[in-house]
Amino acid sequence: MNNNIFRVFAPSTRLYLVILVLFAVANYFFGDPILGYAEGAIVLLLLIYSLFSGRRRKKQVMQYLESVTYDAQTAKNDSLVNFPMPIAAFKLRNSAIVWANSYFLDLIGGTAPLFDARLTDLVPDFKAKWLTEGKQQYQDVIEINDRSYRVYGNIVRGENEAARDFMAITYWVDVTEYDLTEREYSDSRPMVAIIVFDNLDEISRNQPDRVRNEMQSKVADKIESWCMGCGAILCRFDRDKFLFIFETRYFEEFRAGRFSLLDRVHEVISPAGIHASVSIGMGYGGDSFEENYGFARLSVDMALSRGGDQAVLKNRFNFEFFGGRGEEIETRTKVKSRVMANALSELIKVSDQVFIMGHRYGDMDCLGAAAGICCIARKLGCRSYIVLDEHNSGASRLVDRLLTAVEYKDVFISPQEAMLRASKGTLLVVVDTNRPEQTEDQSLLMACNRVAVIDHHRRAATYIENAAFSFVEQYASSVCELLCELMQELIGQPDVLRVEAEALLTGIVMDTKSFTIRTGERTFEAAAFLRRMGADTASVKRILQNGLEDTVAKYRILQEVRRYRDSIAIAAIEEPQDRIVAAQAADEMLNITGIAASIVIYPTLEGGITISARSIGEVNVQVLLEKLGGGGNRSAAGVQLQNIELRDAVNLLFTAIDKYFEE
Repeated sequence: MNNNIFRVFAPSTRLYLVILVLFAVANYFFGDPILGYAEGAIVLLLLIYSLFSGRRRKKQVMQYLESVTYDAQTAKNDSLVNFPMPIAAFKLRNSAIVWANSYFLDLIGGTAPLFDARLTDLVPDFKAKWLTEGKQQYQDVIEINDRSYRVYGNIVRGENEAARDFMAITYWVDVTEYDLTEREYSDSRPMVAIIVFDNLDEISRNQPDRVRNEMQSKVADKIESWCMGCGAILCRFDRDKFLFIFETRYFEEFRAGRFSLLDRVHEVISPAGIHASVSIGMGYGGDSFEENYGFARLSVDMALSRGGDQAVLKNRFNFEFFGGRGEEIETRTKVKSRVMANALSELIKVSDQVFIMGHRYGDMDCLGAAAGICCIARKLGCRSYIVLDEHNSGASRLVDRLLTAVEYKDVFISPQEAMLRASKGTLLVVVDTNRPEQTEDQSLLMACNRVAVIDHHRRAATYIENAAFSFVEQYASSVCELLCELMQELIGQPDVLRVEAEALLTGIVMDTKSFTIRTGERTFEAAAFLRRMGADTASVKRILQNGLEDTVAKYRILQEVRRYRDSIAIAAIEEPQDRIVAAQAADEMLNITGIAASIVIYPTLEGGITISARSIGEVNVQVLLEKLGGGGNRSAAGVQLQNIELRDAVNLLFTAIDKYFEE
């Protein structure tokens, strides 16, 4: 109400006209009527003049606004056309160019308007999907005529929101100088490598110093020639170790050549006929030379733990492996076994209790080694327990055999019970695996502060780190063989139960396929030790016997065997199989003439696909299955694939085999 009153009495032309009309009416009724008529005529003329004057002013204002709007639109259009950067507008539906400025024409090397041209035809590397995903920057740098461009853009929507034929405008920023600078920075980043002459002692054993020095000089020449031309630093910092620092720009050349130094060094042969070999550990991606050097040390340690004669790359995220297919040369000594035995005994002596844990679905080798640890712990006066899921074990017959001894009455416990019993003074001994994800229970591994690892498999990219004790020897035939070496240093004959000796011998016999695969002189020494401890070979044979159903199932698998690349025998089974039966079938397939490696692939009841591989020739099945995420050693390896069909798994296996032979 107050606003309306204020609006009425606010100064305006309307108010003035109302006042003049009131004066004219007052003069007409109360004064001179003629004067009233005159005033009324004047008011009418003023009203008519006001109307015409208002319309004229409104027209002038509209003309002014139209002029301003036109000038703004002209300026906008002019700035878009003459924008000092390549611009191209195109339809998202088919990439047809709608408009492009002269700078874009210069960019693609054209001068005429781009009628009916498609942006994807002019720039094949360009894709428009990023615009539909709501992004405003193309993820890659586009190369055109030796220039680098970073592309920005947005979608332009028309007045009709229902229209589907949207248009996109892209802005092409020349980042050639920046890109060259970035590449130069990346290429100049340092990489640190440690090169180790890993079989110097073996190649010069029983040879005079002259031969030893000659071998060292020849290998050093091979290393120097391989490193030549990199503008790098190469220096020897030990009798068999070299430090190699170079720029990243040369790394792809080394990778493309698959580190040809490994093959070049094989040309150096000792008088005894042993080929020289080196291991290469490279570190990169660190924030400093110190961090890269640390990566290189981890890499070379990994290479040596996997048997040497290979290159291992390490950044802050993962490992990468090259080579490692040659025959492994045994480097174990009794001195090392004695040192390891003393270290393990000291750990057990200061422990309240010992848990022994193997890999999932524990086998004879795993359980035999666990029995060996129990024997050592009993001798040292420490209570021990074997952590085992008896419902998912491949050594149930050996478990029953051990339970016949009074000493093993309460030894077997479940992973859940072990978690409840674990304490600060607990020592966890992991046997027959060095990968945390393959242990019987990874939670128990993480819960124990003190861990010892005893294994004979090659290290993979993932392994148990920061172990208080690590005895990983890939040259050993089985982990039971390693336990025999430790037991010989710590205990005597009266301390070993007969069932324990037979359990250890069972593990050796199973992993060596009755002393035919991966068998060295130390293997027979371990078997002789167990025989002296009372092991009965007939009892071992009975433990390893199969039931009639398992035997029939094994030969059904053998009926499905097919050759691949002549030397690979593959059996793909559509029904779930027992793990032990499948492994035995893979062993049996090696008896086929001309077969160097055998593979059984089958689904499991839990879901997924299991692959079991064996080798007796030049094929390294551990390297082969490592491409699929598996592990093992040269003669026996396996992998479990999840969320995949059998047909797809077989295709992946074929691809891995082809890649293995192509490399």
